[in-house]
Amino acid sequence: MDLTVAEAAEGVVIVDVGGSVDVYTVADLRSGLDGQINLGRNRLVVDLLDVDFLDSTGLGVLVARLKAVRSTGGWLRLVCTDEKILRVFRITGLDKVFHIHPSVPDALGADA
Repeated sequence: MDLTVAEAAEGVVIVDVGGSVDVYTVADLRSGLDGQINLGRNRLVVDLLDVDFLDSTGLGVLVARLKAVRSTGGWLRLVCTDEKILRVFRITGLDKVFHIHPSVPDALGADA
């Protein structure tokens, strides 16, 4: 799994994730998100456009970090267009929990 972090305007952090997010790689995602949250950054965009596989461990990390940022008045938005990945969110009902956008600019401009 590849993970890069960049800061956008007004303190929003973009976490770009690529490859497979599964039991073998999820620690990197957890660490990357926690590092930002521990710095007090509570407005996150997680870009999943380059993710080709996401399992339940990855979902668990995203849900836990969503709860963490919401508890401090923040938000976590997802960027995803891959139908396989979107299907995972729909099947689990998490498409009703997360705000999922087709692009980073859409996520940044959203009034979620």
